[in-house]
Amino acid sequence: MLFRQLFDPESATYTYLLADSESREAVIIDPVRDQVERDALLIEELGLKLIHVLETHVHADHVTSAGILRRRFGAKTATSHHGGPACADHLLHHEDVIKFGKHALEVRETPGHTDGCLTYVTADRSMAFTGDALLIRGCGRTDFQQGDAHKLYHSVHDQIFSLPDAALLYPAHDYKGRTVTSVAEEKAFNPRLGGGKSEAEFVQIMNNLHLARPKKIDEALPANLRCGLSVDETVSGEPVPERAWAPVVRSATGVPEVFPEWVLGHLGEFRVIDVREPHELASGKIEGAENVPLATVREAAAAWDPNQPLVTVCRSGGRSGRAALDLESLGFRRVASMAGGMLLWASKGLQTAR
Repeated sequence: MLFRQLFDPESATYTYLLADSESREAVIIDPVRDQVERDALLIEELGLKLIHVLETHVHADHVTSAGILRRRFGAKTATSHHGGPACADHLLHHEDVIKFGKHALEVRETPGHTDGCLTYVTADRSMAFTGDALLIRGCGRTDFQQGDAHKLYHSVHDQIFSLPDAALLYPAHDYKGRTVTSVAEEKAFNPRLGGGKSEAEFVQIMNNLHLARPKKIDEALPANLRCGLSVDETVSGEPVPERAWAPVVRSATGVPEVFPEWVLGHLGEFRVIDVREPHELASGKIEGAENVPLATVREAAAAWDPNQPLVTVCRSGGRSGRAALDLESLGFRRVASMAGGMLLWASKGLQTAR
């Protein structure tokens, strides 16, 4: 198998290119937009046929080149079905298999850094690409973007440490010049997860890291939910990807969500549908919101333009999430629920209308 490890110094991101030496079919894992010309040139020089662009998760520290590589090489993009971007060609599940030539990668769900983290394991279990779930002598943070230290502990132990001790582990990042590690090394020397650390010890470590906010998160997350393309960008004639109208994130239950601060900053660009009962609006509503109780949404939607962007709102996000999923089932392509509802809106001190 042909294998190349590539590095982006600005984000300390590793990109991995794997190919079958006979068929020339190839996959690339975690490509970085700033390095797309480098990667494209290498693919062309080696005479490879790129068939899959794989993401280990929705990144917060760099913008992916998945959308560009898809159009340039005709490859299919793939990421987790948990919170993956709607523009992806394939939303992957645990134990799915990605084939290229006579080789294959097994998909293992390893949530904890984000809900949508995946690890890709070669068929012979000699190599694994762990994304941010497990780094060399470290791991991904768990303090934002659906992070959960308990989930991460079990993901690493059940899905990565269960591989053979000799299996080589290739992370999404390294900040100290290291390129590869092994299961045996991390079991022994990882200061957070190795040396027999208990789940309680790991959770305590993660809760006391006090890390700075990622520098590029405000740019990277919305762009990566559009497969790395800007809102008004087209590549080789491709139309703007679905959901380019908003930085939509899928919840663990599949609900498309946007956050209150974004809603406030973009009022007027979409219809706000408040699905609470009329008497509940006395506590305050979003300026310009239309009151359409949840039980009447499907009937009312028959008269709405399915291409018009919609944000659904309720008290805490439950009913608006159901409304958003109902609208998606009716063919609405630009719809999202406001995460946390009016309770989160009010807790952030955002202005309401009476």
